[in-house]
Amino acid sequence: MMWRRYVAIGDSTTEGLDDPDGAGGYRGWADRFALAVARAQGGLEYANLAIRGRTTARIRSEQLPVALELAPDLATVVAGMNDVLRPSFDADRVVEDVRAMQRALVGQGATVLTFTLPDPAPVMPLARPLRGRVLALNDAVRAATAETGATLVDLGAHPVASDPRLWSDDRLHVNTAGHERIAAALAHTAGLPGYDDSWSHPLPVAARRPRREAVRAELAWTRRHLLPWLGRHLRGRSSGDDRVAKRPVPLPVELPAS
Repeated sequence: MMWRRYVAIGDSTTEGLDDPDGAGGYRGWADRFALAVARAQGGLEYANLAIRGRTTARIRSEQLPVALELAPDLATVVAGMNDVLRPSFDADRVVEDVRAMQRALVGQGATVLTFTLPDPAPVMPLARPLRGRVLALNDAVRAATAETGATLVDLGAHPVASDPRLWSDDRLHVNTAGHERIAAALAHTAGLPGYDDSWSHPLPVAARRPRREAVRAELAWTRRHLLPWLGRHLRGRSSGDDRVAKRPVPLPVELPAS
């Protein structure tokens, strides 16, 4: 199948944090997936409307109408982590927004892909209380995707997605290797040539860290990332305040010279 235009909507995950592009911005799995599609078929227009910090409700109200106007025939809808982190989390409400976004884009003729969230506990031990929320959200997303006709990449079912070595220092975003894995999973699911299920294979067994080193790492993460995040949210601020989408207009994907 040939796709003409790909539009990605979502939050920081889709925006590309933490996969530096070398020019002060972020690349990410959506950029990498767009490049894979463009290579496979000789070209593709691509827009990325995602903005960090956005909840599912805001993605639906702010990004979905723009995406529909752009009339993509390929789209990704990934949302929910910012909702999971909030005290007011309601899995049914979040998934209703996800379902509505999927249904609207599928109804307009787009191939829509999404994925479930990895288990946060192996990456962020202090996040164990959130594990139940993530599992509930994943189950609801699986059911919604089956209803809407969207295509699901079930990252949450693969332990490698929660390997800390695929996550950045803040433990909320995957690193470059993690983004590469997600892009490969999408490319494989989309049936692109040259991709297989190797994205789901586990990494080599890691050496066990001494307990003292692990505790030191937890304290450093709390100081550098958790406390600033809590302070920002207590003030009602978001990392996405005053930000705009990095690629709001569909542009041809630049193919590297062969």
